[in-house]
Amino acid sequence: MKEEQYLNERLENQLKWYSNKSANNKMLHLWTQALVIIFSALIPFLAGFMETGPVYLNYIIGVLGMLVAILAGVSAMMKFQEKWVKYRTASETLKHEKFMYITRTGHYKGKGEHFNILVTRVENLISKENSLWSEYMSEEG
Repeated sequence: MKEEQYLNERLENQLKWYSNKSANNKMLHLWTQALVIIFSALIPFLAGFMETGPVYLNYIIGVLGMLVAILAGVSAMMKFQEKWVKYRTASETLKHEKFMYITRTGHYKGKGEHFNILVTRVENLISKENSLWSEYMSEEG
């Protein structure tokens, strides 16, 4: 594979994939946590109207409590925050490698095999992430 092809088809695709996964998990984490906070705050507020409010207020409070438990459980089980951080770290590490390679600094300074070093380092990073993911999924099971 040629240098330009590798940079565009492999490295850029991986950067986009990790960045998209990070953004999705960040959004899911923030939404679930925001809903947990809002629903949790509504429960004592609505409970204050139990004596004077309508009868169905009990059901609303019960549903809100149930939603808090479900959202907290799903968030803990799916580990949105941990995935967000892992994907962001992988994306930023790949981005760092790309810029170091383009500017010929760091590991790429003064060495003749720039492209081979880049491919080795990038593929090692991706392989490491895949191995960590496999371990993570095994723990989940």
